[in-house]
Amino acid sequence: MGSIDRYIFRTTLASFALVLVSLTGVIWITQALRGIDLMTSQGQTILTFLGVTSLVIPALVLIISPIALMIAISHTLNKLATDSEIIVMNAAGFSPFRLFRPFFYATTVVAVMVAVIASYLAPDGMRRLKRWDAEITADVLTNILQPGRFAQLDPNLTIRIRERRPGGVLVGIFVDDRRDPKERVSIIADHGTVLKNEGGSFLILEDGNLQRFEVGKRDPALVAFGRYAFDMSKFSNQGRDVTLGIRERYLWELLMPAANDPVYLQLPGQFRAELHDRFMAPIYPFAFAVLTFAFLGAPRTTRQSRNFSIGGSILAVFGLRMAGFACSVLAVKSSLAPVLQYLMLVASIAASIWIIVGGVVLEPPAALIEAINKTNARLSRLFGRPVTA
Repeated sequence: MGSIDRYIFRTTLASFALVLVSLTGVIWITQALRGIDLMTSQGQTILTFLGVTSLVIPALVLIISPIALMIAISHTLNKLATDSEIIVMNAAGFSPFRLFRPFFYATTVVAVMVAVIASYLAPDGMRRLKRWDAEITADVLTNILQPGRFAQLDPNLTIRIRERRPGGVLVGIFVDDRRDPKERVSIIADHGTVLKNEGGSFLILEDGNLQRFEVGKRDPALVAFGRYAFDMSKFSNQGRDVTLGIRERYLWELLMPAANDPVYLQLPGQFRAELHDRFMAPIYPFAFAVLTFAFLGAPRTTRQSRNFSIGGSILAVFGLRMAGFACSVLAVKSSLAPVLQYLMLVASIAASIWIIVGGVVLEPPAALIEAINKTNARLSRLFGRPVTA
């Protein structure tokens, strides 16, 4: 790359990184707030909260990257046009297609990143998130037991806790166990914690007393204890297999699913739709890049408005992406929908390249500009100075 190519390449990627980080951060915060109950109601630490919620970031980046690239290319072209650099480069012999070269290099970098995320990083993060979430929320002790409520884990077993404290400490524990028809056990403890090991899950009670009412005996047996382990393994889902959904599958698992995969046998259409979405993910950056450049890359003077071109590029990119989402939904039931989606991408890229190579300047029709100017002239008499089209 020459010095001009490197300049445009660096500017585009720097803008892309800034937009990508900003948009991903905002959307991640909105998603992370939904999991705030990990700390408030389930006694998890801030590190666990951040670890669980950050696993969704690759999936967010996969969706946001093409849009961030479109914004970055628009910003770079607008900057070059504002400083009259496009006009100067065109006068020096740079054709629009030659000017597109550094943008193509930047788009290739983004497309490779998207391909890696789509094939491995996003599904890997989603499956880690699902397993981690199952470990945290599947256990009855952290999911069902809510402060101030009597939780009936079994027809003859009731547990209540007064409150939860940081570090997973349960305070004010009451246990009423009538599962054995020959006796009834009531336990009151000052506090306790959950212990999980190879032997199972246990509720470790501390500083309390135990009352045992045996059938045939008049008086109960009362025992004060400093530490007592109550077995809760029956009510723990720890160690059970987690069924992976379609979005948690790697690309090669979608391409060659096992013949006896129950999810594939039940939902073959969704496998097909997800597979084609992964294939098309790195194509969208190229489609968005050429569409944006086709509208904004032609040389214009500073007196020529770029509002129509900016609005047109946004509508074109938005329409192409919405049509892609619609085809993805239809692909679940129809094998022709992915073909239509590929054709739309190829057609948009081909048409945009034709516009770039031909040096076509996309402008609104003269009649539309005249109508806008007349409208502005009428409004100027009422509200002030008109805005040129």
